Amino acid sequence: MELLNEIWQTAKRNKLRTGLTGFAVAWGIFMLIVLLGAGNGLINAQLQSSSRFLSNSMIVFGGRTSKPYQGMKEGRNINLQARDINTTETAFPQTIDEVGASYETTATITNGQDYISTSISGVYPNFPKINKIEILEGRFINNIDLSDKRKVLVLSSKQAEELHAKVGDHVKVASLMFQVVGIYKADESRQSDAYSSYSAIKSIFGANTNDAGNIQFTFHGLTTEQANEDFEKEYRQRLNAAHQVHPEDESSFWLWNRYTQNMQMEMGIGIIRTALWIVGLFTLLSGIVGVSNIMLITVKERTHEFGIRKAIGAKPWSILKLIITESVIITTFFGYIGMVLGVAANEYMDATIGHDTIDTGLFQATMFVNPTVGLDVCIEATMVMVIAGTIAGLIPAMKASRIRPIEALRAE
Repeated sequence: MELLNEIWQTAKRNKLRTGLTGFAVAWGIFMLIVLLGAGNGLINAQLQSSSRFLSNSMIVFGGRTSKPYQGMKEGRNINLQARDINTTETAFPQTIDEVGASYETTATITNGQDYISTSISGVYPNFPKINKIEILEGRFINNIDLSDKRKVLVLSSKQAEELHAKVGDHVKVASLMFQVVGIYKADESRQSDAYSSYSAIKSIFGANTNDAGNIQFTFHGLTTEQANEDFEKEYRQRLNAAHQVHPEDESSFWLWNRYTQNMQMEMGIGIIRTALWIVGLFTLLSGIVGVSNIMLITVKERTHEFGIRKAIGAKPWSILKLIITESVIITTFFGYIGMVLGVAANEYMDATIGHDTIDTGLFQATMFVNPTVGLDVCIEATMVMVIAGTIAGLIPAMKASRIRPIEALRAE
């Protein structure tokens, strides 16, 4: 208790020095926690976005040729056709698992006096697996709907609310009656379509066109970026050959490979994490340097005092213990303050920009999700500063404990 009281009296006599030491400690921990929290907010938003789709899936869209071929000029529009779906199903059994397709149109859905104009996608039964759609009521499109061209409809929860429709109701799509068989959870981060069977929508709205919409499939075995590139090249060449397109033309079809997108995202996230830790640790290091410098000054200022202590019989260990204890108490106290302020700043970010979304007109995207840092990281950062502060105080303390009383008394 006497030791603590002595440290308190020393701190009161040297308010500026103690304040500067504490500020260096608190600032280092505060900035580390805030930086990591902000980085985690950005990373979590990206992870949340990517988790809405099945990673080992691919979507194929028609495009426009960029190379002339067999007397035909570049710039031709290329649409996927029914034979391309069949090629996808049969030509790559060693890689491709489930194949589906999606044909999109726009129509007005009417239920009594209520109506909405929306996109309606004719899809295969595997669509909710590939795109991670959560069914709230009823069911999704099944194989019987597909084979019998049933006029069934799956609405989003928001669409069902606007139409005052429930599972089992019959609603009018354009001039035809469709039965609502399911309601899925609306996701504001992407456009909410109404879904029906691919065969029904294609026969009703696309009977006079060869456009088959887009192709969707799941795959396995492509675990490296090179393997994915090789498959994409082979797959695109097969489609190009069927459409009289140059074999090396990569603009004729657009392949959205979610697996390689996730790989690139994970690599980017790894770089961001590393950069944040480097910046944060350098910030922490600046606090450690500040503590070290101030402790050195402290010992130098008190050299005369230590000489008197030794002259009247103080042991080297008592001087060593005094400096180290002072260093530990100051770094622990102000480190805790920095940690609390850092956590509070992260919570403030979470309560404000952590819930902000960007509205693109078609969907809403969250750019900042849960910008917080685990309590373990906060405690570890504080402990690092405490240990560093102890070491910073130990070096000058050892020097002070070894000084001869006569030399200390002569010090200015």
